[in-house]
Amino acid sequence: MTDPVRLSKRLADQLGCSRREAELYIEGGWVTVDDQVVQAPFFKVQPAQRLTLLPGATANEIAPVTLLLHKPAGASVPTDAAAALQLLSAVGHWAEDPSTTAPLQRHLLRQNVLLPLEDEASGLLVFSQQREVIRLLSDARSKLEQEFIVEVSGEPEADGLALLGNGIGHRGRILPKAKASWQNETHLRVAVKQPQPGELRMLCEAIGLRVLGYKRIRIGRLSMAKLPLGQWRFLGEHERF
Repeated sequence: MTDPVRLSKRLADQLGCSRREAELYIEGGWVTVDDQVVQAPFFKVQPAQRLTLLPGATANEIAPVTLLLHKPAGASVPTDAAAALQLLSAVGHWAEDPSTTAPLQRHLLRQNVLLPLEDEASGLLVFSQQREVIRLLSDARSKLEQEFIVEVSGEPEADGLALLGNGIGHRGRILPKAKASWQNETHLRVAVKQPQPGELRMLCEAIGLRVLGYKRIRIGRLSMAKLPLGQWRFLGEHERF
């Protein structure tokens, strides 16, 4: 009995191409095993299984991508690439994504979560394989402004929102300056640069408000816009933070 072999080796032998070329065909979604697309080069195949290279196949390198997720409140934020893969695989790719990029398994691998949200928060969450995006969003000096919708209860102190713009003190520390305005009777719009975990809640507490929940809707120039809850899309070629 012949042992199963890696799909990339079997395909390279079948096509007479290099192992790397075979891997690119597989990662690009161009290879089926018994009529099922398989995108994992290390997938083990039996000798009797049928391999097919789909029409139009190209052995092109898959460019790194950045993904935008509308994270639900209560969902745990990934702490490593494996956890990111698990989360992105569990939620859906937005069917109305304006990007023309076809989703591939390779797009979900080795993703870095950037500017993480606390588990209780919802809203825009960024994953990236792109060096320039990782560098920008990881650099404390960039100080990109983030905007949130914050549900609150209680009565704020007089001129409380104006005080937030001056760098108010709370619990023995000076909090970052924030621009805040009422969206309605129970929700604030708050814009603040690089908030650290817990600071959004502390900003509201400092002026007598209790936070019930919050959602991030913008990072820098990039808005979450119409991205549905629990779905992700690609960062567009011409979109910038």
